[in-house]
Amino acid sequence: MLATLTGFAVVGLAIFVGYVIGRIDLLGTHAREVLSRLTFFVLSPFLLFSVLAKADAHVLFSALLPVSAIAAAVVIAAYALIARIVWKRSVGETVIGALSSGQVNSNNIGIPLSLYLLGSAAYPAPVILMQLLVFTPISLTILDTVTAGRTSVWRTVVRTATNPIILGSALGTLVSVLGIELPPIVIEPVTLIANACVPVLLISYGISLHGQRVLGAAGHRRDVLLASALKLLVMPAIAWLLAQYVFGLSAHAVLIVVVLAALPTAQNVFNYSQRYGIGEAVSRDTVFLTTIGCVPVLLGAVLLLG
Repeated sequence: MLATLTGFAVVGLAIFVGYVIGRIDLLGTHAREVLSRLTFFVLSPFLLFSVLAKADAHVLFSALLPVSAIAAAVVIAAYALIARIVWKRSVGETVIGALSSGQVNSNNIGIPLSLYLLGSAAYPAPVILMQLLVFTPISLTILDTVTAGRTSVWRTVVRTATNPIILGSALGTLVSVLGIELPPIVIEPVTLIANACVPVLLISYGISLHGQRVLGAAGHRRDVLLASALKLLVMPAIAWLLAQYVFGLSAHAVLIVVVLAALPTAQNVFNYSQRYGIGEAVSRDTVFLTTIGCVPVLLGAVLLLG
């Protein structure tokens, strides 16, 4: 139990430090914006390149990938249909809410928890690949388009291809697939910068919590509750059904995909909402609720399936 909670303790401390920094106004009024841009344009690309470049290509494209992809796609589509058609949310708000319901924290929480719960830190790699090479390009392309106003197809392609997060992910995957062994003089400086991403991102998130109440954004409480319910309950249930009855995975593989599906909403979604100025309250509150709520869900999954 104590080992399982270690990952949450690490994340919680970084968020708490950020909250204190925001409360005493240590970094000034522009701290959130500066840290958000630093994370989006510099630290995240280095981290994603580092993680994917070191990943085993066989693990990246294992049977875990289709189960995780389908489960995520179903909940993202469900949220999008309700938010866009029933609640008449804007395209940008719908994208952020959909990502909040289906994009998991596969890196800074998924990797340590995978190690503590499942015995290996490699299992989140297929989810990282799926999110960064499929969901992220599509989502950022839509957000780029809705925030930039009128844009041509060529400009959209160029903006997508030059997005630093997509570039870092694509290059890291290419290194892994081609089996390129990067020398220490290359990978160690990259890793040094990459290691700064998670704490800076969590501190930035903690700063954003100061002066805010969870579910305090009028008119968006149902968005947060829907995204949280889809993330914590529906997505793990779908992953279990697919793994158990459709793909016929082994008992251990079933546990892996359920644990991965039950991870909280990725802080990257909050970073995207900050970057584009859309749906920040929804992403912030969903990250908070799912990070706390996933603890009993994960422990229950391990007890029932482990």
